[in-house]
Amino acid sequence: MAKLSNRFWFQLHGWFSLPIWMLFCFVCLTGTIAVVSQELTWLTNINSRASNPENTEMKTAPELISIVQAAYPTAKITTVVTFEPYLIHAVIFTDKDKPQAIAYVNQYTGKIQEVNQGITFNGFMRSLHGWLLFPWESNYSIGYYIVCAMAIVMLGALITGLVIYKNFWQAFTRPKLRVNQGKKTLLTDLHRLAGVWSLWFLILMSITGLWYLLQAILWHADYDIEPHAPIATVEQLPPTHQAAVAEKITLASALEIANIRFPDFKGTYLMLPEHNRDTYKLYGSGDFVFYDKYSYGVIVNPWTGDIVAERTPDKMTALQTLSHIADPLHYGTIGGIWTKIIWFVFGVFLTGMSITGFLIWGSRTVKASRDIQTKAKTVEAVESLSEKEILIQRSVE
Repeated sequence: MAKLSNRFWFQLHGWFSLPIWMLFCFVCLTGTIAVVSQELTWLTNINSRASNPENTEMKTAPELISIVQAAYPTAKITTVVTFEPYLIHAVIFTDKDKPQAIAYVNQYTGKIQEVNQGITFNGFMRSLHGWLLFPWESNYSIGYYIVCAMAIVMLGALITGLVIYKNFWQAFTRPKLRVNQGKKTLLTDLHRLAGVWSLWFLILMSITGLWYLLQAILWHADYDIEPHAPIATVEQLPPTHQAAVAEKITLASALEIANIRFPDFKGTYLMLPEHNRDTYKLYGSGDFVFYDKYSYGVIVNPWTGDIVAERTPDKMTALQTLSHIADPLHYGTIGGIWTKIIWFVFGVFLTGMSITGFLIWGSRTVKASRDIQTKAKTVEAVESLSEKEILIQRSVE
């Protein structure tokens, strides 16, 4: 009975991933690359590096906007995005000959090092991993559902794997890697060791993946996790005869308002008003390590200077909290470059586990096929021998 039970769990373990093995492996691989996609951009594109040879102070977002505006006088600047200190800041704008462009501005020297009018490597890898480049239909994507469903596959493989691997915790204290007992034994040991040492990572990827699946369902159902940013009322706009002389609050002033509200505010995603009734949407990070770079935010009315809405971890709902902690946990950005490296290493383990698992299954399948063929030949030989014996017996009679 125990043998039958183990066989059942092993087959179930295989069926959780084998039917979609290539897809599961691809999602793991692209996710692993996406974790360090910005760093890979830094390595391969010199224009993405924020060098600071003279140790000058970092320029502010309004200064970067002025630099881009001077280089492109007819441009309409919409957003300023900041990344890691070793990466440039991005100023997003549109112009008469540039429907969508990103200026790579060195925040220390103030030099525009590149203007990108296509998809970035980071954006491409996140899209490839997140929804397999499937198109978005209104508020959902089939590809996003497919990728999120991999969390169920991963969780099922994790649970069944622990059932199969008896006393798995011994792999922490007495790891076993037999390199001289054949390929099958080596692959099995590698698969088990990687699985046990990656338990925390598998659980984390499964939980965050299940959240992404729930988030996709909520989006599809038109449920707004984050409230829409309010806009200025008609009454707050200057009268028509004063519109020509009326001045909006500058971005610098809006940032000062945000810093007064949140002293530890570090702006990472700054959106400028797109029309007269639009607002400054200033998002950034604070002193909550496990929250993303958009967990703090203030919406500032450009005509009155009032904060019409704000975002802070202390006031988030449960769904909003999950929304803002999922990405740092899934992509390993909670501790900068060092946690990214850790996530990358365990991503390689996870990708390797999918490959070794398939190889183990393949070797077992080949062996089973050979055993069946050998058994069939044996039966055929026995039957042939029996027929000869019968003929001999008859001849004697």
